[in-house]
Amino acid sequence: MVAKESKLGFVVVGLLLGILMASMDNTIVVTAMGTIVGDLGGLDSFVWVVSAYMVAEMSGMPIFGKLSDMYGRKRFFVFGLLLFMAGSALCGTSQNITQLSIYRAIQGIGGGALVPIAFTIMFDLFPPEKRGKMGGMFGAVFGLSSIFGPLLGAYITDHISWHWIFYINLPLGILSFILIAVFYKESPVHQKQSIDWWGAATLIGAVVCLMFALELGGQKYAWDSTNIISLFAGFAVLFLVFLFVETKAKDPIISFSMFKNRLFCGSTLVGLFYGAAFMAATVYIPIFVQGVYGGSATNSGLILLPMMLGSVVTAQVGGFLTSKMSYRNIMFLSGVILISGFLLLSSITPDTSRALLTVYMIVVGLGVGFSFSVLSMAAIHPFGMMQRGSATSTSNFIRSLGMTIGITIFGTIQRNNFKAKLEDAFAGMGPMPKSASFGDSRALLSEQARSHIPAQILSKITDALSSSIVHTFTWALVPACLAFLLIFILGKERMVYTKNEG
Repeated sequence: MVAKESKLGFVVVGLLLGILMASMDNTIVVTAMGTIVGDLGGLDSFVWVVSAYMVAEMSGMPIFGKLSDMYGRKRFFVFGLLLFMAGSALCGTSQNITQLSIYRAIQGIGGGALVPIAFTIMFDLFPPEKRGKMGGMFGAVFGLSSIFGPLLGAYITDHISWHWIFYINLPLGILSFILIAVFYKESPVHQKQSIDWWGAATLIGAVVCLMFALELGGQKYAWDSTNIISLFAGFAVLFLVFLFVETKAKDPIISFSMFKNRLFCGSTLVGLFYGAAFMAATVYIPIFVQGVYGGSATNSGLILLPMMLGSVVTAQVGGFLTSKMSYRNIMFLSGVILISGFLLLSSITPDTSRALLTVYMIVVGLGVGFSFSVLSMAAIHPFGMMQRGSATSTSNFIRSLGMTIGITIFGTIQRNNFKAKLEDAFAGMGPMPKSASFGDSRALLSEQARSHIPAQILSKITDALSSSIVHTFTWALVPACLAFLLIFILGKERMVYTKNEG
C-alpha cells in the first residue's frame, strides 16, 4: 500500500511539473517580451509570439483529449512533453520575431496535450473526496508558475540571455518524462471514439481567419480592403460550417449536449471572458513598466509578482471554499474584485507610483485567482468518468480561445491607439522622429537606447504608450463585466462528495 501511494506521489509530481512547465512558459515570455522585442525588433508583431503559442495549444487540446480516451493518456502526455521540449530548444535559437512565433507554435501543440490530459489523469487517479484538495493544488501550481515565471524570466533575461528562458524548460520536462514513464501505469481499457477532424479544422480555421483580420486590419490593410473583408468572410463561413459539422459528428470535438448542463455552460463561458481579461493585464503591465517607467526586465517581472501572489492565495482559498459555498457565490466575489482591479488599472498615468500600481495588480490577481481552481472544478463537476476527459478538454479549449482572441483584439486596440497618439503628439513637427516609429522598437523598450532619445521626444512617446495601454485596460472591462453577468448562470451547486462516480 505504501509502495503504491509512493508511486502515485511520483506520478502527481510528474503531472504537476508538466503543468508548471507549460503554464510558466507564458509568464516567462511575457516578462522578457520588452527585451526580446528590443533585440529582435517587431513591436507591431510581438503579440504573435504569445498568440501563436495559444492558437496551437488551443487546436491541440480537444484532439489530444479524444486521442487519449481512445489510445491511452500516458502516450499522448509523453508525446506532448517531447514536442514541448523540442519547441523550447528551437525557440532559444530564434533570430527574428517570425522564427520565434513559428517555434512558439510548436511549443503550443505540445502544451495542448499536457494541460488537459494532466487534469484528466489527476481526476482518474483520485476519488471525489480528494478532488477538492487536488483542485486547490492545481490552482496553486498555476499561481506559482505566475510567480516564478516572471522572476525567473527577468533574472535570466538580465543576467544571461533571453534565449535561455526557453532552455529552462528542458530539465523540468526531462524530470516529468522520467516520472510519468516509470511510475504511471494506466488501465489498458479505453473507449473507442472517432476523431472529429472536420470540426477541428473548421473551428481552428475560423479562429485563425478572425485573428489575422483583427491583426492586419488598419495596419497593413485598410478595414474595408478586399483582404480584410475576405478574412472576416472566411471566419463567418468556417464558423457556420463548424456549427453544422458538430451537429452531424458522431463524437463532436465540442459536444453541444454538454452545454445543456447549466453548471458546465456557465463555468465554461465565464472562463472564456476571464481568460481574455487576464491576458490584457498579463501582457501590458510589463510593457507599461518597461516602456513608460523605463528599466530592465527585472523591474517588470517584480512589478507582476504581487498580482501573481494574489492569484495564488485566492486559487487555494477558492478550492477550499467549493465544499462550503456554491460555485456561483465564490465567483460572484471573484467578479467584483476583478472588475474593481481593471477600474483601477484604467486610471493609471505615467505619474502613478509603482507602489500604487502594485496595489492595483494585487487586486486583479485576487480576482483572477479564484477562477484557476473553481471554474475547472465546476466544469468537471456534473460529469462521470466517461465524459470527464471531454469536459476537461472543452473547458480548457474555450478558456484558451478567450485568451487567444483577447490578446489579438487587445493587441489591435493598443497598437492602433498608440499609433494615433504618436501622430497627434508629433503633428505639426514635420516627419515623425525615427525613435517614435514602430520600425525602431528598440528606442521604445531598450533601456540603453532610451538614454539617447531627447527628453522632449521621449516624454511624448511614453505619454502615447501610457495612454494606449490605459485605453486597452478600459476595454478589458468589457470581458470582465460579461464574465460577471454569466456567473449568475452557475446556479447553487457546490462540491458534494458522494459514492456515485457515474
